[in-house]
Formats: sequence, C-alpha cells, structure tokens
Amino acid sequence: MYKSIRTLSLFAATLLVGYSALAQDNVIDEVIWVVGDEAILKSQVEEQRISMTAAGEKINGDPYCTIPEQIALQKLFLHQANLDSIVVPETSILQQVDAELNYYISQIGSKEKLEEYFNKSYNEIREVKKDQVRDRETIKQVQKKIVGTIKVTPSDVRRYFETVPKDSVPFIPTRVEAQIVVLEPRIPQKEIDAVKDRLRDYADRVNKGESEFSTLAVLYSEDAESAKHGGELGFMGKGQLVPEFANVAFNLQDPKKVSKVVETEYGFHIIQLIEKRGDRVNCRHILLKPKVEESAIKEALLRLDSISNDLKNKKFTFDEAAQFISMDKDTRNNNGLMLFNDPNTYSSTSRFEMQQLPPEVARVIEDMNVGDISKPFRMINKNNKEVCAIVKLKSRVEGHKANASEDYQALKQMVEEKKRNEIIQSWIKKKITDTYIRIKPEYNKCKYQYSGWVK
Repeated sequence: MYKSIRTLSLFAATLLVGYSALAQDNVIDEVIWVVGDEAILKSQVEEQRISMTAAGEKINGDPYCTIPEQIALQKLFLHQANLDSIVVPETSILQQVDAELNYYISQIGSKEKLEEYFNKSYNEIREVKKDQVRDRETIKQVQKKIVGTIKVTPSDVRRYFETVPKDSVPFIPTRVEAQIVVLEPRIPQKEIDAVKDRLRDYADRVNKGESEFSTLAVLYSEDAESAKHGGELGFMGKGQLVPEFANVAFNLQDPKKVSKVVETEYGFHIIQLIEKRGDRVNCRHILLKPKVEESAIKEALLRLDSISNDLKNKKFTFDEAAQFISMDKDTRNNNGLMLFNDPNTYSSTSRFEMQQLPPEVARVIEDMNVGDISKPFRMINKNNKEVCAIVKLKSRVEGHKANASEDYQALKQMVEEKKRNEIIQSWIKKKITDTYIRIKPEYNKCKYQYSGWVK
C-alpha cells in the first residue's frame, strides 16, 4: 500500500532516543542543566538512557555526561529555529508519525501491545511521537539553513585526496549499471474473474451483516502485515497510498459499507472505511492476487529467450526493447536503466553496489561482462509479484581504493560532507559561547565533546 515507507527497526535507537517521556516516571527529578531558558531534568537523562539501552545502542563514555550534552545540542538548534521562525508543516509531521507508528504496530503485534510496552495510551504515544518528529525535522531545517549552499571545486577535491593518508583512502565497492526488460506472465481472465467474485462475496457478507470485515481480512487477505490487524492500515494521507486505492478510500462515507473491487499494481482489493480525520483516512482492506500458472511463466521465459536472441543478432537494441516491450513502468521510459533511490541522500543513481540490486539480478550479473545480455530468469518485483526478465550489464567498475580520476563524484560528496560538518561544528562552538548555560557542579567534571559548556 505504501509508496515508500523507510525500513525501520522497532527498537532502533534513533527512533527511541526521543521517547524519554514514554518511560516510567520513577526518577526523582531535579534540574541538572539549563540551556538558555530551557531546563534539562535528571529524569529526562535517565529515561533516555533506558531507551538507548533497550535499543541496544552503545553509549560512548559516561551516559550521565554524554546524554545531557546531546539534549543540550538539540536545544541549541531548536532555540535557533525559534529565532529564525522555522516551522515544519504539520501535514509532513503527521505523515511521518503515522508511518512510523504503523510500522511499530506491525512489528510488535498490535496497538494494545504497543500501549503495554510504553505504559501509555496510543494517543499519548502519538503526541510524544509528534513532538519527537517535529524536533527532528526542525533541527534538519536549521542545519540546512546554517550550512547553506556548499560549493566544491575540482581543486578542493584534489586537495582533499592529496591530504588523506594513504591508509585512510576510502575503498569504493564494485558498482554496476544494468538495463532490464520485464514481462509479466499472462493471467487468464477466468482467474481474474474468480478473484473478483471472491472479493464480491466477502463484501456481500459484510454488507448483509453475516461476517465481520476484520475476520475475513485475517482469514483471507494476502497483505500479510495488515491481515494481522484485521486488514487495518492505520491513518494515511493520500500521498502514502497508490492512486487507485486512495481515490476509492477517500471517497468512502459509510463505515458499514464495503467498496466495490479496486485494482492496483498489488492485485485486487475491497476497502472498508474506519475513520476520517481531516486529510487522513484509516481503513481496512482485503487483498487478493490472481495466481500465476507455471505454464504462463514458461511462456514468458520463452518469449524473453526469443527477444534475447534478436538482441544478440542486432534486430533491435536493448533500449528499444525496454521502451516498447518491457512491462516495468519504473524503467521502460529510461531505456530500461535501473535506478537506486538512496534513502540517506534522497537522491537517485544508476550505479548500484551489488547488495543494492534485487538478489535475482545480482546473481545473474555477477559473472557477466559489460555488454552481455543475460538468459531469461524469474524474479520477485517490488510489488511481490513473480515476473520474468532479462538484463544487460551496461557498466562495471570493480571495487578499488578511491582515486581522483575515476571517483570524482564519490570524493566530491566526501568533501561536501566534511565542509558541512565543519560549518555545523563551528556554529555549535559559537552558539555555546553566546548562550546562557548553567550546569550542576557535579556534572562539571565530565569530559564533554565541546569544552565551552563549563564556564
């Protein structure tokens, strides 16, 4: 259902660190730091330490020194956000909150188990999560404004490379570019009709009051994650759902009625409204996928084998095959060139490290030479459907120690990151000197990352 939701670990430290307010209130409180007009409480530090320990995150040094400093740094950035009137749109915050909480629930088992884990109601957890996401995104915006536009010249990259010790020169892993042609095995109309009939039968049973939608979802839905929760998806904005699904879900009015059958790239669905809140909707669905017969897969593989032979005989180009034959909408308008969306930089690249490729593609490409076209093979696409494909290895750069001529872009990114960190570090040091800071005497002996805290 989701266009893209980042893969998160339920107990990942980066997501639990901001959850200090969710822990048990069993620490005798006292103010241990004051940053500007903001207090840092002993209970905050203790609760954050518990969260980080539960997450399995290593705490470098004394937690009662490092954690207060981390909180103080956050307060410096948030104070600057107030001065600069930086506000993150509420809709953006709510989308991230709902996505992350829905993922938590899918991993821990139920909303009730989540409430039990944090010893808070779902609404209380959600409000704390909103504050956490708001602070996190606000700090990102502040840092972006502090850094501004970084300009890196070829001479900057060359100087950086020349000053890096030989034993510290980064290793660039093997990277490849690949083009792909995909065929989806033909599904007989009778199989599609049978799936639609089953869904219509489920809808009739719910509309007549003979069955509960949630029970049918648990028993029959092929969306394994939502089926665990009776088909419930949690609150979503339109942009988080595929268009065909969103158009129907947002037009539902009566929670007692079930939608008509909806077709998406995932299969066929029926939908039941649970609740609407402004520009978000919570609904249940049942997903069924028409079964692909083995004969249809063999037929697609034979067709691709014929296409592969025609390509090798130069009857047409791989680019043309991708544009006019491939059924992969993500690549066919790009001459079949596969793209990797980097979750860290939010950028796209055609150069994959081997582990970033779909496993079936990586296995095929491993022993290919540049320009080779593979034999047809089966693979599971991003929508969890079995498809058939051929690939062409467009380029390969073997793993190696970085060098200025071949790895300019990678080195340029390293220089940009270095400059970004230097600007942020410089800003922090100056901000500390310009801000009123008071630390309880017993915390003055700590070894802090920044020496300017203790005045």
